Parts: sequence; structure tokens; C-alpha cells
Amino acid sequence: MKALLERLFAHESLSRDEARQALLRITEGQVPDAQIAAFATVFRMRPLQRQELEGFRDALLERCIRIDLEGRPTIDIVGTGGDGKNTFNISTCSAFVVAGAGYAVSKHGNYGASSVSGSSNVLQHLGYTFTQDADLLRQQLDQAGICFFHAPLFHPALKHVASVRKALGVKTFFNILGPMVNPAQPTYQLLGTFSLELSRMYQYVLQGQRKKFTVVHALDGYDEVSLTGPVQVRTHFSEQRLSPKEMGLPQYRTEELSGGHSVADAARIFVQILEGRSTPAQRDVVLANAAWAIHTIKSEQLLADCLAEARESLHSGRALQVLKKVTA
Repeated sequence: MKALLERLFAHESLSRDEARQALLRITEGQVPDAQIAAFATVFRMRPLQRQELEGFRDALLERCIRIDLEGRPTIDIVGTGGDGKNTFNISTCSAFVVAGAGYAVSKHGNYGASSVSGSSNVLQHLGYTFTQDADLLRQQLDQAGICFFHAPLFHPALKHVASVRKALGVKTFFNILGPMVNPAQPTYQLLGTFSLELSRMYQYVLQGQRKKFTVVHALDGYDEVSLTGPVQVRTHFSEQRLSPKEMGLPQYRTEELSGGHSVADAARIFVQILEGRSTPAQRDVVLANAAWAIHTIKSEQLLADCLAEARESLHSGRALQVLKKVTA
């Protein structure tokens, strides 16, 4: 690893296999924490290259515990995190709206590394029990329309980097990898990135896979459709920049998306949205992301119609019923 670090400090890039081998060594516990921290820091100082991202992804998928959903087509709705915006759990809440609209969701998530509340924090607070039991996860999917993969259960090799990530307290390339290593490798994905450059790289990498995807990046830095300004949207074949108005929704202020100061705050907002007691900003940003997820599955359908499906899921109470089923 020392030789590899010297090369990286000299501004060299890694090949796909070198990146894979490096991360395999790290996840096997062969690298001291100080060197892991240095390795992670390199990719804060310069952009991750496409072949490096693909190599890191290969390593984590090689080490992860896979889940066979036995042919069930599902969607994951997930952001990289690390955008520093301290929003409430927009992607996770959107996932329940999508499930309430009748689409199967296999959500991948973790505890917050650089935010108050990650998806695992809020779901655990609300009573969801993490599991790696494939039969139970498939049962949840069939009965509630959603199942959740708590990343530490499916990526046990990452225990060797958990303390380093927490000590650093900032986004690292592990944030970038998270959305790409869902243990079920779902058919569809709505992915959010914290930078425009990364959204382009995601598009390039995902074009090499057999799945339908949408990558979103709000131009003011959010890793989701924030409705605080224009959003860049990339799919397998297209790229566009849309304002909230062009999506049929109002524009909101940054402070209206705050996730509060604790997991309890985030959970309260989460439930208020599903119960129809949230602010218009909280409701609409969830609907916007849910609409883009539905549009990823049904790309031939107008976004306005996808938004109408999401709104019906929320207003009818079906999204709330999904939460009640998986936390009963």
C-alpha cells in the first residue's frame, strides 16, 4: 500500500484492476487505519477516475453478501450523501411513496457518515428491524412493496473502514460507491450525486450495465431533486436540465428542507410527510423524487403523470401503510 500511496501522491491514476486489488486488501484488514485514511483522502484532493470507480465497485460486489430476489424487478432510490446540506431523509421517504404507488423497492442504505441521519438511522428509529434473511426480505417485498438492505449486514468487509470513515466525518469515495453496490443489483435505479462531474461519471459507468437508471444532481449541490433550483438529469440515452417550474412544482428555499438536529427530528419529519402533515416543501420534494423514480421505470410516461401517481400514493395513505407494514 505504501508504494501505491506514493504513486497516488505523485498524481498517478490506478487501473481498474489496481483499484480493485487495493480495495480488496483494505477490506481484508491488511491495511492500517492511517493508510486507509490517506488513501481515502487522495480522492478528496483530485477526482476519482472512471476506471478507479469501476475497480472499487468490482471489489465491493465481490466481497458483499448478495441477495437473490428471484426475478422480481425492483428499484433503488439512493443518493451518495456527502452533500453537506443536512436535509431530511428525502430518498428514503420517496422510496415509501414509490412502494405505495405499486412499484417494488429494494432500498440500500446505511447510517449517516457525514449527516445527522442516514436512511438506516431513521428506519431503525421508526422500528424497522435490519435483516439479511433473504426469505424475509422477499416476503417484505411481496407484502409491503419494499425491503431494506442495511449496508453493514451485506458488506461486512467494510467494518475495516467504518472507524476511519466516522473519524474523518466527511464524504469519501465510499459515499460514491454506496449507490452502486446494492446487494440485489436492482433492475432500476434513481441515483443522486453531490457533484455535476460525478453525475457524468455515474452515467458513463451505468451505461455499461443492463439496467434503466436516472442520475440527478441539483446544481446548487444537492444529491437529489431538491426543488431549490435547476436539476441536471441523466439517463442511458439523454441529458437535460430542468427547473422546478418545468417539472410542474414550485421552487423552495434551502432552509425548508432541513433535517433537524437529531435522528428523532428526521424521523418526525418522515412520519409527518407520510401522514400528510408536513410543509408543502417537504411534501413536494419527496413527490418530485418519487416521480423521477417512477419515470425511471416507465420512461415512456410523462413526468406529470408519474408525479400524479406519486401524489396519489401519498394522499391516499398507501405510502404510510407501507411504513406500517414493515415496522409492525
